Amino acid sequence: MKEYRDHYFLKAKQENYPARSVYKLKELDARFHLFRKGMRVLDLGAAPGSWSLGAAERVGPGGLVLGCDIQDARTDFPPQVTFMLEDVFDRSAEFEAKLDEIGPFDVVMSDMAPSTTGSKFTDQCRSLELAKEAFAVALARLKPGGSFVVKIFMGPDTQELLLPMRKAFATVKTFKPKSSRMESKETFFVGLNLRAESAAQSQN
Repeated sequence: MKEYRDHYFLKAKQENYPARSVYKLKELDARFHLFRKGMRVLDLGAAPGSWSLGAAERVGPGGLVLGCDIQDARTDFPPQVTFMLEDVFDRSAEFEAKLDEIGPFDVVMSDMAPSTTGSKFTDQCRSLELAKEAFAVALARLKPGGSFVVKIFMGPDTQELLLPMRKAFATVKTFKPKSSRMESKETFFVGLNLRAESAAQSQN
């Protein structure tokens, strides 16, 4: 296990990413073809910044990435990335204005995770609440045809998120990247091709 973890940790250091999580995003993109040049991407729970950097590489200088987190990223981002200190559950007027300015988005992605308590049930419940809030933001801010990626700790109540996602997106997949730690309970739900009627209902 230690060698497995160290591989991605060292790889991130060698390639100048602030965290190993970027390789999860790269695997997701390789599997689901999430990004293209010029896209606009919203990154929820962006600190320390690996996902925003990974997305910025894929969308290029003509694209835009807006990242936010309750913790500062402390990362040097390229010009196409904007980072804001923000609580997704208590979004400021400034942040909403930035969403209006940059959006609507082609991709909304969330690597948010709760501070773990040691209680499996509590951690799963908190993870679900984060994921559901990310989904609400995605419905409000995605373009029709857009994609949504969200991390969740698997538990008995995940259908509370999967069922509405299946109504909103033409395709919904679950995916656990190889770069996730083997002992981790995390997986990713991926919604592809947001239905136009779902986008219209949430944005009216």
